[in-house]
Amino acid sequence: MTTFVLIPGAWHGAWCWERVIPLLAAAGHRALAPELHGMGADQARAAEATLAGWVEQIGAALQTEPAPVVLVGHSRGGAVISEVAERWPERVAGLVYVAALLLPDGTSVRDTLANAAGAASVDIARHDDGTCTIAAADVGPALYNTTPPDWTARAIDRLGPEPRGVLRSPVRVTAERFGRVPRHYVECRQDRTIPLATQRAMQAAWPCATVATLDCDHSPFYSAPEALAATLLDLAGRPAP
Repeated sequence: MTTFVLIPGAWHGAWCWERVIPLLAAAGHRALAPELHGMGADQARAAEATLAGWVEQIGAALQTEPAPVVLVGHSRGGAVISEVAERWPERVAGLVYVAALLLPDGTSVRDTLANAAGAASVDIARHDDGTCTIAAADVGPALYNTTPPDWTARAIDRLGPEPRGVLRSPVRVTAERFGRVPRHYVECRQDRTIPLATQRAMQAAWPCATVATLDCDHSPFYSAPEALAATLLDLAGRPAP
């Protein structure tokens, strides 16, 4: 049995994994979706959230697990799982980047997305408390362009503010610690937020043990949950490199 720990991307909460968790559980695995401090149901505290705080939060949770886990990060969640693996590589059996930011040392989410050629243009409102929100009209075209309309509407209703400081924080990773944890990448071919070319450029900088390609948008947890779950289960069944 594999324990998957699922980390959502910007503006999202643990709710975004609701279509994937039952599929992993039905196959006999554990799937945990911790709510990052200040996100999802805790979004009233979004302005207080930091990347370092999230890394500590997930790291503390891993200490209570009886065996190393597979960390799955979507989008901005990739920055979180990278730093967790850097701090506690012995507690991580593998890293799975789902259309996620697989960043070189010293770079931030904002740095990478600012240079993502071909990404959809979105209206992001910056608030005085240090958070930002994405315009509802841009959510579908940018994040959910192959997702059924009812699931897109469900996501729009649940998105919350994102702490801008997290997006500006450079990731700190080394080949000696983070680099020794097996990495896997799940590409999304129709991604308009992190275009496929950007996903592949990140993989070139940090090569991955396996790469799977899904023909969907940036949000496979809603647009292609069965394919995403099958990919995660396939990875869980592979021997360690």
